[in-house]
Order: sequence, then structure tokens, then C-alpha cells
Amino acid sequence: MAADTRSISEAWTSIPSPGDIGVGLERFTGQRMERILAIVAALGSAVLGAQAMLGALTRMDHMDGRHLALMILVFGPLLWMIVACVSDRWVTRACGTFAVSYVLALLLWPVIVVRNTDEAGDQPWIFFLVNIAVIAAMLAFKPRLQFAWALGLPFVYGYVRLVQGDFSQSFWITTAFDVSFTLILGMVIVSLGWMFRQVAAGVDDARSRAVETYATAAAASAAEEERVAMSALMHDSVLAALIAAERAASDRERTLAVAMAREALTRLANTEASIAQEGNDEPVSRAQIVAELRRTLSEHGADAVVEERGVPSAVPGRVARAMVLAARQAVNNALEHAGGRGLHIIAESTRADGLTLTVLDAGPGFDPDAIGEDRLGIRASIVARMAAVAGRSHIATDPAGTTIELSWEQP
Repeated sequence: MAADTRSISEAWTSIPSPGDIGVGLERFTGQRMERILAIVAALGSAVLGAQAMLGALTRMDHMDGRHLALMILVFGPLLWMIVACVSDRWVTRACGTFAVSYVLALLLWPVIVVRNTDEAGDQPWIFFLVNIAVIAAMLAFKPRLQFAWALGLPFVYGYVRLVQGDFSQSFWITTAFDVSFTLILGMVIVSLGWMFRQVAAGVDDARSRAVETYATAAAASAAEEERVAMSALMHDSVLAALIAAERAASDRERTLAVAMAREALTRLANTEASIAQEGNDEPVSRAQIVAELRRTLSEHGADAVVEERGVPSAVPGRVARAMVLAARQAVNNALEHAGGRGLHIIAESTRADGLTLTVLDAGPGFDPDAIGEDRLGIRASIVARMAAVAGRSHIATDPAGTTIELSWEQP
């Protein structure tokens, strides 16, 4: 299946540069984890809050105005906390408010509630919210305060409960059980919250390092691609314009040299615009490619022909541009090193969706292994350029001449 090269290119270039990674990307997993914890806290608070509310309403006959004010002090911030966790707005403020107001309600409990030593086995409605206050602290405070709430609230509740029962023996037994239960559950809640946040932070750190690595690789790849493109551009256009200017002997040749120089300078100024260099992906017919090659031969004053074989076909615009530039470089090499002897170009449609350009000359040939590393005429302008569009290049040379075959087929 053919790949969408434009989409891949856009996705690759959208990778942020090193050091430019946004906070939203770095904290993605942490933010999701905070949202999950808030939703779970809202569900647990709603269930236990409803249970505490029912327990308080069943004792309405024994309540006065102070007890009602105590209920408002507890259930008002609790309702705000539930709404904030569900809506994901002001979660820290709402949870912190409830955590503090619950502590105040606990401290006021012995003053407001009538002491009754006969209720040792009946848990007061405020007991059901001890661990909800711990959850609120987990969402609102730093780890030290979270553990302080988890350790301290059960003992505060136990002391208040004993005060209510005048420290009678029956209250000691039930209160000890309640304190141990809430203490263990509170520590588990805070520990799980801390563990989940640490895991999320580790995932975010790993993602951040991975994106930094990809960004560095993208920057290196872009720099290398720009270097190759610049080298190919210098060799193809600038050097060809200089050679044409040096060899210009007539007014027409000088005019062509000026045109070539102007084109080379324009392309050099637009080096960073890869689309402008390579063209778009609109199909280009073989006739247009042949016309471009004939124009190249005419500009160089070469006495050569471009032969067409096979049925007419079309190739994507970028492929056509790459093949024309590679063939132009092959023509330049034939003119420079072989004097244009036996220069001949064949444009052949191998299939309905494929094209092959063959550039032949009758020069003395050359040794590919003897070409210096700094000479990019073949490596960059022909081989690399065809490889960039998923094409193939084959170079055969001997003392009888050189054949350069450029081919591309629809994937």
C-alpha cells in the first residue's frame, strides 16, 4: 500500500525542537491520573456522604441549632468537593476546604453533641467521613500533609469519641477498633495515591526523554538533508551556471548563462522550502519530462536527441522533478567528461505507471571508486536524489562509454 509521504513529512516536522516540549505534553499521564483520582474520590465521597447524611437525619429529633450548623460546616464543603471533582474545576481548593472544615467539625463535636455513655456501639455520622477527609487531603496537599492527615485524623476522632463517652470502658473498645480501621485505610489511600502519581510521573519522564531523542534525531536528519540538498544544488545549478558562463562565446550563450545563473540564485535562496524545490505531487506526463530534457540539451547546445519508447504515462510531480534533475546531472557529466560524444537519452514507459530515463554517452568512462568524497555529482545529485523518491539508479561504465539508468515504478 502506498504511503502518504506528505502526511509523514508533516508529522515528522511537527515534532518539537529540543527544549521546546510543552508542559501539557510532559504532564499528559500525570494529568490523566489526577483526573482519575478526582473521579474516584467524587464517587466515594458521594456514597459515604449520603450514608453520613442519612445517619445525621435519623437523629434530627435530638439535634439543636448548633448541631445543624455543624452539619452545614461538614456537608457544605463536601458537596463543593464532589462537584469540583466531577467538573474538574477548583479541585484543590474544594478538597482543601473540606479537609480543614472536617478537622474543625471534629474539634467542635464534643462541645456541640450531648455526651451519652449509652451510645458506645452506635457510630456517629461524622465517623463515615474520616477517610473522605484523608482523600481530600491527598488531592489538595503535599505528601507530608497527606500522611499527617492520614495519621492524625483517626486519633483526633478517637479522642473526640472518648470525650463524648466520658472515657468509659465500653467506648475504649469500639473506639480502638474504629481508629485502627480508619488509620490502616487512610494510610493505604495515601500510599496508593502516591504510588499512582509516581508511576504517572515516570511515564511522563520517559515520554519526555523519548520526544527529546526524536527531536534531536529530526534536527540531525534535517541538517543532513539540508546539507545534501545544498551540495546537490551547488553542483547542479551554481556550478553549471559557472561553467556555462566560462564557455559562453556568443550573445545567445551569454544570455543562457545569465538565465541559468538567475535560476541558480533563486533556487539557492529557496533552499529551505522543500516543496518549492521538489514541486507538488500533481501528475506530470512523460511528454512534459521529455520537453524539459530537450530544453536542457538545447540550453547546453548539445547535439543529441531524446527518444520516446512505450505507451505515454505520467508520474507524480516530485518524482518527475527528481528524475529530470538527476538526468540533467547525467547530461552535464557527459558534456563535461565525455565532450558530449554519443550523447543519447531514452525515455521509456516500463509499465502504465512507471518510467525509465537512460542517459548514454560514448566517452572514455570512469572509475566510480576513484571519485573523491567531496564530489557529490553522482552520490547526491543522482543516487541520493532517486533514492529520496523511492526510485532506482544504475550506472554502468567502461572504456566504451557510460550508461546511467534512472527508473521509478508505482509502489
